[in-house]
Amino acid sequence: MKCISKTKSLLSIICLAALFMTGCASAPVENAYRVYDSSLAATSHSTGNTDYFAKNLCVTGTTDFGTEQTDAWVAQGAGAFNLTTNEVLYNQNIYGKLYPASTTKILTALIICKYGNLDDYTTVSAHAADQAPDSSVAYLAEGDVLSVRDLLYGLMLCSGNDAAIALAEYYSGSEEAFAEVMNQEAAALGATNSHFVNPHGLPDDNHYTTVYDMYLLFSAAIENETFVSIISTKSYDANYTNKNGDSVTHNYHNTNGYLKGNIKTPDGFQVIGGKTGTTFEAGYCLVLLSQNSRGEKIVSIVFKADCRHNLYLLMNEILSGFAN
Repeated sequence: MKCISKTKSLLSIICLAALFMTGCASAPVENAYRVYDSSLAATSHSTGNTDYFAKNLCVTGTTDFGTEQTDAWVAQGAGAFNLTTNEVLYNQNIYGKLYPASTTKILTALIICKYGNLDDYTTVSAHAADQAPDSSVAYLAEGDVLSVRDLLYGLMLCSGNDAAIALAEYYSGSEEAFAEVMNQEAAALGATNSHFVNPHGLPDDNHYTTVYDMYLLFSAAIENETFVSIISTKSYDANYTNKNGDSVTHNYHNTNGYLKGNIKTPDGFQVIGGKTGTTFEAGYCLVLLSQNSRGEKIVSIVFKADCRHNLYLLMNEILSGFAN
């Protein structure tokens, strides 16, 4: 379905938005995407020059489509969105509530890139450095002094949970305070079917999003050139000092299989970058920005794939249908 972009199509948005309620597995979400309330208020005072929230966004209903051409069964949610033509290309449970795992870090990075100072320096706390042995980390230790820029690379390339907490504490003083900022930013971007309680995405019953909400957040993030530069980087050397003032260097490698060269990019596509995420509860997740042979920018998302192989299998199947 094509995005709604003209004022005269507002009623279509209202009708579609009224359908935007579904739940993780089965339960619908109450009052999801309440475009009706704000849009109706706007029309009552319209001067004919009103800018509507969804004018440049992809809008579609709850009915899945495109799944008959893919092995959709390997994941619980997936979507593809053409940012150039403003169309939803693939819809597989895009409004269902799911765990985002480390794709959460897209929102964390968006906030820091948008409101922080990348040339600031901050000291890693004991709390940030205290990560479980199986946690993905940027190898930070208590007392390390890093630039915000280096922390962002540790956050997005190697998916460091320690870097996520360090950035949250730098910006807001605590994870809890930063989560409030995350929820405010998500709501402002229209991601009203999401709730975040931490900056990294480790599982929590109250930490969830949808494929469609993640499209909204990621689309906002890639408007920032620094964000795009970071997610498209294959490897990065972070140089900083430890608590003793000694120099430390860590090389961060991108976890994206396409950029690592482990996964073949579908013919007709150039992968620009993205973010992976994996926990037992969330399964295997990937948010991706790519460009097809016509130069169209595509955001594609797979949530809760049952294994890493099938994550990329489904992503390739989705993209292959829109190469040219």
